[in-house]
Amino acid sequence: MNIKPIKTKKDYEQALERLEKIFDAKKGTQKGDELEILGMLIDNYEMEKFSIGFPDPVEAIKFRMEQLGYNQTDLANVVGLKSRASEILNRKRKLSLEMIRQIHDRLNIPTEVLIQAY
Repeated sequence: MNIKPIKTKKDYEQALERLEKIFDAKKGTQKGDELEILGMLIDNYEMEKFSIGFPDPVEAIKFRMEQLGYNQTDLANVVGLKSRASEILNRKRKLSLEMIRQIHDRLNIPTEVLIQAY
């Protein structure tokens, strides 16, 4: 077992190749331990190099509305007024704390997404 930190793209590719070779290793064996440690190193490198941020709040609302089959009237029932829903979807009105709470509760969108600036 020759495990080292993953610092470069080449290190990353080598780690992925090794992971593929030992992927079926049994837990509790030397190769199983190597697999577990290598997986953590790869995960850490990917989080650092390929992290994906939160989506835009308005795009998240639109996406969730599409998933639920909601229209602007349905959003108006969540935020209070049809004009308010229109302003939010057209980026003319920022989300208030109360709107964020309501959207989170009714559409199940994480508050971490909704509180971002846009």
